[in-house]
Amino acid sequence: MATEFIMPDDILVAETHEYVRTMDDDRVRVGITEYAAGQLGDIVFVELPDVGQTFDQNESFGSIESVKAQSELYLPVAGEIIAVNTQLSEEPQMVNDDPYNGGWMLEILLSNPDDLKKLMDADSYLKFIGEAN
Repeated sequence: MATEFIMPDDILVAETHEYVRTMDDDRVRVGITEYAAGQLGDIVFVELPDVGQTFDQNESFGSIESVKAQSELYLPVAGEIIAVNTQLSEEPQMVNDDPYNGGWMLEILLSNPDDLKKLMDADSYLKFIGEAN
């Protein structure tokens, strides 16, 4: 059931299950939701871009591989990569174990803060995944 998942109130989520947590006015942290990580199963590899690369909203920025499948990752907001969680190359299971803290993937310098308005809040996302099941 959807409400069994941890869903912090301070994140926004895309329909592709990547979340955004605002760090300050121009910086956000990106990862995938606990629900998405659970659907993938045990994550064994995460491919992330380099710092300095720029992406458009909804553009693929990497991939994630689990024991079940490999999936593309899509950036929920446009911007420049200013930090990458390099710990995930050694410990990709952090995405399963702690998706909202130790399992974050990227920090982005927003190029268009209005992109945030297109994302779902926690309640809307819980309804979305409830409808998807």
